[in-house]
Amino acid sequence: MTNPTPIVTTRLPQRILKSITWVAIFNTLISLFLTFVLRVDERFTTIWVFSMLVGCSISVIIHLLRWLIWRNARPHRLSFLFLCVVAAPIGYYLGLTAGLLLYGQKIPNIMSLFGTGNRAIVIMSAFISLISGLFFWNQAKIAELQAEQEKEKARTAAIERQALQAQLQLLQAQIEPHMLFNTLANLQGLIAIDPARAQHMLEQLIHYLRASLNSSRVDNTTLKHEFELMQAYLELLAIRMGKRLHYRCELPEELEQQTIAPMLIQPLVENAIKHGVEPKMEGGSVHVSAEKIDSTLHIKIIDTGLGLSDDHDQLKQHDANSHVGNANIRERLLALYGNQASLRLTPNQPEGCIAHLQIPLA
Repeated sequence: MTNPTPIVTTRLPQRILKSITWVAIFNTLISLFLTFVLRVDERFTTIWVFSMLVGCSISVIIHLLRWLIWRNARPHRLSFLFLCVVAAPIGYYLGLTAGLLLYGQKIPNIMSLFGTGNRAIVIMSAFISLISGLFFWNQAKIAELQAEQEKEKARTAAIERQALQAQLQLLQAQIEPHMLFNTLANLQGLIAIDPARAQHMLEQLIHYLRASLNSSRVDNTTLKHEFELMQAYLELLAIRMGKRLHYRCELPEELEQQTIAPMLIQPLVENAIKHGVEPKMEGGSVHVSAEKIDSTLHIKIIDTGLGLSDDHDQLKQHDANSHVGNANIRERLLALYGNQASLRLTPNQPEGCIAHLQIPLA
């Protein structure tokens, strides 16, 4: 009875209560069998009371001895089964004594347990105790494995969160240089010919970079913050593209403080500009909106750009980065929300594309 394996277990009273529940079920079945099958010359209630007292006594003794010897550690199986066999005659005598006292009968001498009349009952009690002990030991082992599985799930979830954060930072790094270089190039040209417009563009760039930096450092942000980020991003592009870009961001006031994972909306807006509106000669418009329907958040990015090809998930302006970006968003949605979240790309009528993001609300 050495070298126990430490485990996290339920408290002793809870363990006893749980085992007594099983004892009650088992003893009821035994009492029914003895009364109606073997036709024992006693009433069902009497047999059931004695069975319960003996069974509960054995169960309590097993748990008490286990706690005294191993505390909250898991004992070796053979040691625990030996304990169950030892506890059987003690529990049988205590249960029998309690039953006789209850019915006002004479209490037997403890040595009478080993007489011919009681020997078979004691052996049967030890056998039943052994089987029950094996059952409860296996139950404890299963509970231990389940606890380890939960710990492993928690560790895996932590690793996934770290991977998502790294992926988010990588996505941020992919978006910002492209936008920065184009913006700085435009600023360089505007400074000489339109200083006021260049000043406005610089202010929007600072506002965008500040908001973007905050998004890259958190696991969750608010829709208000994300829409402010999109507003600054689209305003920068509107300054550069002029009349070729019109945009609108609509966020209901009641959804402003709704939390959301950062950098889910911006890649879709960037795709709408880069692969839809910007390559189109006359440009187009981008409409970003959010609404709550039942317990789901619906975010739509609707553009009037070049649109989708026939398979509805391939852009006419074929670009590997776009497909990777959409795949990254879907992977993040799956990791964050499971199958409850989705991203769908559908044609906009009469032209353009609709990116529809659905996220479950807590």
